[in-house]
Amino acid sequence: MSRRGMVAAAHPLAAQAGARILGSGGNAFDAAVATAAALDVVEPYMSGLAGMGVATIYVAAERRVRCLDFIPNVPLQFDSDARGQDDLVCGPHGVGPPANLAGWLRLLDTYGTRSRADVFADAINLARDGFPVTQGNTHLIEGCIDKFTEFPCWSDSFLDRGRVPRAGWILCQPDLADTYGSIVSEGGDYLYNGSLGHALVKEIQDFGGALSMDDLSSVEARWIDPIQYRYRGLDVYTGPPPAEGFQMLLALGMLDCSEFESLRANDTVHLDRVIRAIRISARERLRLANAPHEAISDLLMPESIEHLCGMLDTNDATDGLTEQIGISASSGSLPDPHREHTTSFSIMDMEGNVICLTQSLGGAFGSGIVVQGYGVTTNNLLNWGDLDPRSPNHLYPGSPLSLPIAPSVSLLDGDPVLALGTPGSYGICQTQTQAIVQWADFGLDIQAAIEAPRMRVLDGAIVLVESRIEPRVIEELRAHGHDAKATDPWTMAVGGMQGVARDRATRTLEGGADPRRDGYAIGV
Repeated sequence: MSRRGMVAAAHPLAAQAGARILGSGGNAFDAAVATAAALDVVEPYMSGLAGMGVATIYVAAERRVRCLDFIPNVPLQFDSDARGQDDLVCGPHGVGPPANLAGWLRLLDTYGTRSRADVFADAINLARDGFPVTQGNTHLIEGCIDKFTEFPCWSDSFLDRGRVPRAGWILCQPDLADTYGSIVSEGGDYLYNGSLGHALVKEIQDFGGALSMDDLSSVEARWIDPIQYRYRGLDVYTGPPPAEGFQMLLALGMLDCSEFESLRANDTVHLDRVIRAIRISARERLRLANAPHEAISDLLMPESIEHLCGMLDTNDATDGLTEQIGISASSGSLPDPHREHTTSFSIMDMEGNVICLTQSLGGAFGSGIVVQGYGVTTNNLLNWGDLDPRSPNHLYPGSPLSLPIAPSVSLLDGDPVLALGTPGSYGICQTQTQAIVQWADFGLDIQAAIEAPRMRVLDGAIVLVESRIEPRVIEELRAHGHDAKATDPWTMAVGGMQGVARDRATRTLEGGADPRRDGYAIGV
């Protein structure tokens, strides 16, 4: 807890970078760029300057919520007829334009108060001097070693003389430090019109990919209006398409039909309602990916919510697709770990500014291709699109790319009280729905709401349930039509959430970080 500022991020050193900026007088938006850049260094498999993201913010001076969308389009030379879905998982064919840097710099230019040199200083130092890798770092590196050994620069960057590093090994990334130093000097042009961009494009094209300098020059970070739903008096805001946060808002809308006050948290009726709302909202997300803002607003109208609430007790709410139209991947095991890697952080400052930012490389270490001499890991964002022409998220040259991210900021009577975001693939909107219910309906503090046992709803009737849920409840969920399967007590399959809440009476800031990953909250 703190009064001056709070950063909750997926790695302690990244949270510390943001907290240093807040502690020296910077605002939440300055701290966000410092945190995002540091995460590139200490969580290189989750995100990076060549990834993409969305930020939802509350600007205290303007008393309004805004969204910054930096999700790029499909490369102009991408040939969907020549590709299979497996081609997009790693390697050059899944690489989309790099957009995170554009988002960071647009945020800093619009609302920041500090220089590029200041906000990138911690990332540069961490990359140049190195940091001791955690057990989580080594676990993620080990899971990727068989995929990326064909890319020598990846091995040179992240392995210890060809082996998986042990916890405590010092990971140094001097090329990335130099890259950040050049960005401090030259700004975004260094990537989008300069030597880094040309080197990145050449690297991808040499491996056979479609990315071009025209794609880089078209990257834009756009300020857009958020979408919103009022749940239990809480105005929850997130980004519109191409982000898919409307699934979360729709699930909350259906849960608004249910009264939880008399129920016990994590009992059968509570969890059954949540599962059913998630399934129906996922179906709508599949139908309306990349839909216009107006279509999403119509979906969230009371009459539409009421119609969907009428389906909560039908078979449609216990069986169906929850992920991609072109992929039906669930077989009862945990989701593909390569697709579960994103990061999200939340920040509030003493002036009342708030930001929740979710960013990703697509999968673990993205494409696996690291730009030689620059230390930049490229993304595999196209793996999140569909090659199936029936899908509204069909990949074709220049098309928008719909992605399941949903950074959220919530207001109570116009006052920002909650910033909440998570990684977790198609579980993102599910995880955030569950945590908001725990916080808003059952009155848990932010840390307890994040730690509460969660579920992951998969294709078919499968539901993964953290085994801290009572065995009796899991059995009763099966009797309600769900193929409920107990997982480990704590599993990354249900995300890795970071959040900050503000007490309206005392203005105290409370940070929460997810023990399912390396998260940490730091107040100043």
